[in-house]
Amino acid sequence: MKFFCNYLHESPLFAGISKNCIPAMLGCLGARTLECKKGSAIISIGDRAENLGVVLNGKIQMVNLDYYGNRSIVAEMESSQVFGEVFACSDIAVMPVDIVASEDSSVLLLNARRITQVCTNACTFHRQIIFNLLKIVAAKGLMFGQKINVVSKRTTREKLLTYLGTVAEQAGDDTFTIPYNRQELADYLEVDRSGLSSEIGKMCKEGIIRCHRSNFTLLHKQPDCR
Repeated sequence: MKFFCNYLHESPLFAGISKNCIPAMLGCLGARTLECKKGSAIISIGDRAENLGVVLNGKIQMVNLDYYGNRSIVAEMESSQVFGEVFACSDIAVMPVDIVASEDSSVLLLNARRITQVCTNACTFHRQIIFNLLKIVAAKGLMFGQKINVVSKRTTREKLLTYLGTVAEQAGDDTFTIPYNRQELADYLEVDRSGLSSEIGKMCKEGIIRCHRSNFTLLHKQPDCR
């Protein structure tokens, strides 16, 4: 477990906590590590919503499947980022989404109740980690709001431009790389892949964007969102 302390020290969940304190904390928080192959489930729909996790390395995705089996990517998390905290802290009984490895990954799982309820030893780190968790949950709420803003648009072009504009603002640059391949982007936008590819091609020809795989540039031309 000590091997992962460098990863954990970079996580917002452990912000303001000495690296030397982390090993003792992990035992108190019921920590366990998982090695996950690409495509494997870390937490599945219907599992008890009791754990949150930290990505130690690799990438994972929060995925929703509707009644008809349509796949939607809710979010993607990379090294040091936290997942599952919204559900583990919401007092729901079971997970409403799948959390899967989008590439070979290592994750650390923590029992949420052991974080939110101060232990009998009155560990000095508890106040800081609860504060950190509150900030993470608030930030994740904003991220979910951005997702709703994207998928609520009526057309594929509107959804794509809204998403790309959000990423450009976060990157502070008109040229940026998104974390999704074409199929994953379609799943995130909740649109058909072939229709998305066609729309990207049209927007490139119209001089609205430049695109090479996952690299995009927003050009300074007023788009026609039809």
